[in-house]
Amino acid sequence: MQSEAQLEMDERKRESIVAYLRRRMAEYGIEPEDVAASMAADAAQMRAARYRDAAGHTWDGKGDAPRWVVQATSAGQSLEHFAVGEAAEPEQQSVKAPSVDWRQDPFAGSRLAKVRTEHSGAA
Repeated sequence: MQSEAQLEMDERKRESIVAYLRRRMAEYGIEPEDVAASMAADAAQMRAARYRDAAGHTWDGKGDAPRWVVQATSAGQSLEHFAVGEAAEPEQQSVKAPSVDWRQDPFAGSRLAKVRTEHSGAA
């Protein structure tokens, strides 16, 4: 459980990030509706995906197969290995690299962002 001081610090970091994002959006003329529409389109594309690799590339199974599918199947991998579904999800999660906790970096997403590696020697 987080202490009250930690929660207050997290809230200040959040406010700092929100202010930074608002300035950048204003600088580029991006409206909140633009962000919402982009996120909705991304979500729709992810729902439409029938195949996904460990790097996050997706394919809906229609049209010519993308390069990542051709390369994998040419190397002997089964197309069903990449099928999206209940059976495929746990396997993909175990392949993911350790995530970075960006909540600890108030400048996440900017050129000032930094990645702190706590796992020295991890491949």
